[in-house]
Parts: sequence; structure tokens; C-alpha cells
Amino acid sequence: MNLLLSGLHTLIGLVVIVNPLLGASAIATLTVGDSAAHRAITARYAAITIAVVLIISVLAGEFLLHLFGISIPEFKVGGGILILLMAIAMLNAKAGHTRQTPEEQSEAQDKQQVGVVPLGIPLLAGPGAISAAIIYAQKAGGLFGTAILIIDILIVAALTWAALRSSDYITDLIGQTGLNIATRIMGLILSAIAISFIASGLLVLFPVLASPAH
Repeated sequence: MNLLLSGLHTLIGLVVIVNPLLGASAIATLTVGDSAAHRAITARYAAITIAVVLIISVLAGEFLLHLFGISIPEFKVGGGILILLMAIAMLNAKAGHTRQTPEEQSEAQDKQQVGVVPLGIPLLAGPGAISAAIIYAQKAGGLFGTAILIIDILIVAALTWAALRSSDYITDLIGQTGLNIATRIMGLILSAIAISFIASGLLVLFPVLASPAH
């Protein structure tokens, strides 16, 4: 039961970090003038990219950290700060430069398949989502926990695909103001997740922080 509850918390965290609503807003800009069929292909490529990138992060992330001599607590602090910057941008209803810089956005307009770059990565499965996937993988522990995490990632990819396919409907239903409000709410949740990552990392790096004050 604890693993399933943890899996649910992880699912919510990944949904907030990936932010399918941001994708729904972005795909309209990135596919201006495209046919419905091409937009459907773009949505599929983006969802597949998210799944592949995050699953690879789960399976190989800790190995890569060890390769570069980075401990999990250190990565929690660094990844948490990165995610906190994303959360602050979301509270201002912006994507933030940690997801995509203006130069990358301009270059993306010339690409044939924007579903992979920049929509799939770095806009949706960007540094923040990759950091979270690696941290969640470390928390998951055993084989069963990792399997639940991979299922969570597949669910997030499916939800993102649905949001991208329904982008016009979502925009018409809640409008840009509604999207901004939802983004701010997710930014608030994301900031709490980021702080928990940072705090758990700092407690390991500086055990004195966990000592009761005298």
C-alpha cells in the first residue's frame, strides 16, 4: 500500500513538472498552419519522446551521477533548485528559460518535426522533469517501485498526448486566463515539491540541520 501511495504522489509530481497544459498551449504556436493529421503526429512524437527520455533517466540516471562523482543528496539539492526556478516561472504564468530559451524557440520554428525538439524535449521532458525522474527512481528503490515509476511515466506521457490532441478544445474551454490560473496552481505545488527535494538533500549533506535546537 505504501508503494502504491508513493506511486500516486510521484504521478502527481510528474504531471505537475511535465505540465501537459503547457504543451497544449505550446503546440498551437509550434504547429501554426499545419494540418490536423500533422498535429496528431506531432502530439504522438512528443508523448513518445517524454516516455523514452524519462524512462532512460530512471534506468540510467543514477549510473551517470556516479560516473561524474555526484551523490544523490547533492543532485537532490541541485535538481530541487532547478525545479524551484521552474515553479517560480510558472507562478508568473511563464514557461521559464530552464525549459526553453528564446533562441531555442526561434530555432524550433525551422524544424520539420517539433514534436521531438523542442516540444518533447526540452519543453516538456526538460532538465526539471529529468531531475525529478532520477530522484524519484532513487526513492523507488527496488524492482517493484521502479516498475510503478515507469507506469507513472507512461501515464504522464498518455495524459500529455491527450492534452496535445485536445489543445484547441482546452484553449476554447478555459481560455488563456484559465490556462494561466492552472499553471500558477501547478507552480505552487511544484515549489513545495522542489523544497522537499532540497530539504531532503541538505539533511543528508548537513546532518546537523536535523539536530534539535538547544
